Amino acid sequence: MHPTRPVDRALATIVRWTEERGVPLVQLAVDRGGGRSLVAAGTLEPGDLVLALGGDGTVLSALRAAAPRDAPVLGIACGSLGALSAVMADDVAGALDRVWAGDWTPRSLPALAVDDGSGRAEWAANDFVVVRRGAGQLVAELSIDDELYARVAGDGLIVATALGSTAYSMAAGGPVLAAGTPAFVCTPLAMHGGSAPPLVAAADATATVVVQPGFGGFDVEIDGHDHDLEGPRFALTLHMDKLTLVTFGASGRGLTGLRKRLLVFDSPRVLARDERGKRIS
Repeated sequence: MHPTRPVDRALATIVRWTEERGVPLVQLAVDRGGGRSLVAAGTLEPGDLVLALGGDGTVLSALRAAAPRDAPVLGIACGSLGALSAVMADDVAGALDRVWAGDWTPRSLPALAVDDGSGRAEWAANDFVVVRRGAGQLVAELSIDDELYARVAGDGLIVATALGSTAYSMAAGGPVLAAGTPAFVCTPLAMHGGSAPPLVAAADATATVVVQPGFGGFDVEIDGHDHDLEGPRFALTLHMDKLTLVTFGASGRGLTGLRKRLLVFDSPRVLARDERGKRIS
């Protein structure tokens, strides 16, 4: 759950709902840091449902926590309704009733498996980023299926799923991949010279990133959170149906959500034409 958003009312409803049905309720450890301990700590078991109280960042953390058991995640928005939340906090009891009755639709999401050679399992629902630390530049060598694409010097490199293509990668000039597109995107960050446009790679490809850090070193971020992966070599593979979100209707391709959140909007000339049409009518 989110460390600062008001979740008390939603949590009280969840506690009451689970007690009435004799369902155990535990809190999972996630990688957000600074979280509150509100119920007893526990571990994820087969057949569990994961509840994420907060915003899209909380849902992303919950998806990574659910990945090892392929558990579905119900996003509960405590604030504005995000792209990954199924219901608002006031509707949580009804949502749980529907899940209990099997009246829900699974939305499969891809995830990037991140292998740094240590044997640890790390998953990225949005993106994997190597970024310079402090002054200087980071050199990242990007290969797809052992075929070199480019050696880029600059701030770093993003490897993103279709979901993550509308986050950091989009802000850095990368393309938007519609939900369900069997591909991932690699986007250089502030490349200094050369030419390496954002690259869209097929879902069955392996992206290999080899990092040559500058004097200050580099950081690894997964879905916006620092991770202590040392590298310098990282292999990334896309798993198309690794994560599951609970939804209560058709999800579409994610484009409507982009427009609602004003991440994508029409040309001013088109909007002006629409306004003129309203005045005429």
